[in-house]
Amino acid sequence: MIELTEFQRKLAQMLPETELRFDEPLSRHTSFRIGGPAEAMAFPKTREELGNVLKVSALLDCKSAILGAGTNVLAPDDGLPGLTICLKDCLGGMKRVDGERIRLMAGVTMTRGAVFAAKEGLGGMEFAHGIPGTVGGGVYMNAGAYDGSLSQIVETVEVMDFSGNIRQLSNAQMDFSYRHSRLEETGEIVLSAVFHLTPKPTEQIQARMRELLQKRTASQPLDLPSAGSAFKRPVGGYAAALIDQAGLRGFRVGGAAISNKHAGFAVNLGGATAADVQSLLTQVSDWVYEASGIRLEPEVRIW
Repeated sequence: MIELTEFQRKLAQMLPETELRFDEPLSRHTSFRIGGPAEAMAFPKTREELGNVLKVSALLDCKSAILGAGTNVLAPDDGLPGLTICLKDCLGGMKRVDGERIRLMAGVTMTRGAVFAAKEGLGGMEFAHGIPGTVGGGVYMNAGAYDGSLSQIVETVEVMDFSGNIRQLSNAQMDFSYRHSRLEETGEIVLSAVFHLTPKPTEQIQARMRELLQKRTASQPLDLPSAGSAFKRPVGGYAAALIDQAGLRGFRVGGAAISNKHAGFAVNLGGATAADVQSLLTQVSDWVYEASGIRLEPEVRIW
């Protein structure tokens, strides 16, 4: 029998109704399939339960790490002390608000949200079909693809702070920019978002989604663990092209490598560690800078 730490015992006592896992491998919850054990991981199922978990975390003077689907996260090899709150299966639900708007809860995947919008005959979210991760994570980082981004269609966002307080933020208040929102500074947690879309024939929307899915399948290494695009798009170029021009396609560090299929992706070839990926990203950024004078910045969130 595994002996619990004092922190784990207190959590179990204070959150008897919440699903808790102790020493849970983060590799099970990240698309990179990398990461050591989380000292404690909570799986709240409702906003009320999430609020209670946050309040207990504050009482225990513990800053919680928030994890969605883990599709843009590089978790540390040594794991994380304290509490990790996993929201992947929390806060589900999709609803049409009116003729041009839908509300998606934070735990809904981007793909499910895009499919729901299409069935409702609302266009504008086609680019999000196939983006890995949840609405919450997507709004947090202003996810995008194929010249579309969530900042173009998000009208309002419902957020919760670490004290459990809930409020609505407008698009302007979200301070969206490329792969960024104000939430990166405030740490507020997305509960739901309202998307303002455009009525279109469902068949037209679905055809566009099929077209984009074919492009993804043809060009991206979807058969290997990764976290999507490894680097942000730099001013004055494209990360994949710059990496290619530097001769780094297929470059490998340990079990991590730049994909042979798409030079903008870092992939786990098997047994990669977070240290492997970090070294890979650092070396690629340095060599691209030497070759082009452009510094690549990771898009992957390095915990």
